[in-house]
Amino acid sequence: MHTALFTHSACLDHDTGEGHPECQERLRAVLRALEDEAFMFLDRREAPRVTREQLERVHPASYLDSLEAAMPQSGYATLDADTLVSPGSWEAALRSAGAVCAAIDAVLAGEARNAFCAVRPPGHHAEPDKAMGFCLFNNVAVGAAHARARGMRRVAIIDFDVHHGNGTQTYCQHDPSLLYLSTHQWPLYPGTGSAREHGDYENVVNACLGPMSGSPEFRHAVQTKLLPRLDAFRPEILLISAGFDAHSRDPMAGLHLMEDDFAWVTEKLGEMAAKHAAGRMVSVLEGGYDLRALANSAAVHVKALMAV
Repeated sequence: MHTALFTHSACLDHDTGEGHPECQERLRAVLRALEDEAFMFLDRREAPRVTREQLERVHPASYLDSLEAAMPQSGYATLDADTLVSPGSWEAALRSAGAVCAAIDAVLAGEARNAFCAVRPPGHHAEPDKAMGFCLFNNVAVGAAHARARGMRRVAIIDFDVHHGNGTQTYCQHDPSLLYLSTHQWPLYPGTGSAREHGDYENVVNACLGPMSGSPEFRHAVQTKLLPRLDAFRPEILLISAGFDAHSRDPMAGLHLMEDDFAWVTEKLGEMAAKHAAGRMVSVLEGGYDLRALANSAAVHVKALMAV
């Protein structure tokens, strides 16, 4: 079985306007990096649209209706101070969430060992009833709900984006079948994710990293806080919110990870997936705003997925 790559050209039609950090060129940079000969054996698949049923497991119908109605026929519409949408944004969001569900289906069917979803808009800031932080649908939460609907009893989400995934935590924190583990800079946008937030069932672990933290602090947090909790949870599938904005070059925050750190954490998560989940692991692109760092980091992440 190979690693599958799910993406769709519609994700490039989500136009956020000149100068916006969550731009179309982000995805182009990742996809160019994955055209290298090293990735010739990727199982490349077109992301389908997510279904209304899949979305409504996380997002109420009233939110979905109001979000679709907010999409402009031309130009741009502003959902919050950070989140802009254009005529192509709705289709891009449908394909982004659909990619995660389809990747889970492929992994559960044994068609792929694991998968990477190269999609945008990202998702982990989207609350069930609110778009925010560049995010419309919470792609990884929709995927977790889909995995539960497919019979997975224990679903773990690991988020190493530099920003805390507030929307994902909101979705997970009341459900003992879900585990949310996050490393992120603290304090930082969106202001959630303190180490004191544990979820109703101790099913949330926030490993906070101070500004200027680098590889030693990140790896120590993963090894001492995330991996032991993941091991105890014994997930049947692992989902990854793969944000690469903790890279030292990234302009949006102040951590100092390098490409080797993203390869290392992917390998460690792969070991946990092999131990508990028959290798089942699906990763979805979140942040990363320096194009060179993003492309290089995504490439080593996917190489590690192919190797586990």
